[in-house]
Amino acid sequence: MTGITPRACTAHALRARNIDGIDYVGMDLIDVQSVRIARTRNDVVLGPGERPMGGGTWLFSEPQPGLTGLVDLAGLDWPAITDTGDTLSVAATCTIATLSRIRPRAEWHAHPLLAECSDALLASSKVWTTATVGGNVCASLPAGAMISLAASLDATALVWAVDGDDYRVPVRDFVTGATTNVLRPGDVLRSIDIPSSALRARTAFRKISLSPLGRSGAVVIGRRDADGAFVLTITAATDRPVQLRFDTTPSAVTLRHALAAIDNWYDDPHGAPDWRRSVSAVLAEEVRGELDVPRT
Repeated sequence: MTGITPRACTAHALRARNIDGIDYVGMDLIDVQSVRIARTRNDVVLGPGERPMGGGTWLFSEPQPGLTGLVDLAGLDWPAITDTGDTLSVAATCTIATLSRIRPRAEWHAHPLLAECSDALLASSKVWTTATVGGNVCASLPAGAMISLAASLDATALVWAVDGDDYRVPVRDFVTGATTNVLRPGDVLRSIDIPSSALRARTAFRKISLSPLGRSGAVVIGRRDADGAFVLTITAATDRPVQLRFDTTPSAVTLRHALAAIDNWYDDPHGAPDWRRSVSAVLAEEVRGELDVPRT
């Protein structure tokens, strides 16, 4: 990358072929033959080899075999944030920077989590202001920071289905493994909807990596709801989000036993499974202890 945004790369740095009167030059996406801007839902119907593009930061970060066309979702002009009172609806095209800077309501005790999870991305300001919430979720990387946020707050993904029969799925179930999710070819993520009840909960955030500025090796988020229910969400350390739910704050022994039953610890250069299992247990106990103290 040369300091220009991915969308600018699409328009100005792909020189080798003329598409719709625009000269494009091939960077990493050397097989791309067309780029079109979606204005309506009908424009999001994908042809063979096409993929939707939000910010494009991941698409342009590595080769994309088989990708021959891009459909830019920015032209749909979805409102980035819609607060209905009961739900905070975050458009898939909302940038991470926009979400992290949203003004809180007085009762949103979980508001700091927006910035904490955004910071876990450890990206430059250029990426923050271009990368989208939906793109981060759809990439479905174990260390996806927006996955951590959405799963921990019981957010629901609204999907525009390829067959027109739209559906919703909890984000904790949206991701099915490392880089895999429930989307079928042609499905497009429309929004991430966070219930206000979760935003009113108390939260505790812990993150660890093998180096000070390394990719997250484990992210552990605890939530204590108004009714006393305790929810612990583990991401980055596992290949998909893992959520443990209790009616009340569990004892240290109960939590330790629940963690021992997890069997999908992730293995990559950012952490071995045994290390991730061990540090997650330490972070989970810290979260449990923090949330077990009554709010003053």
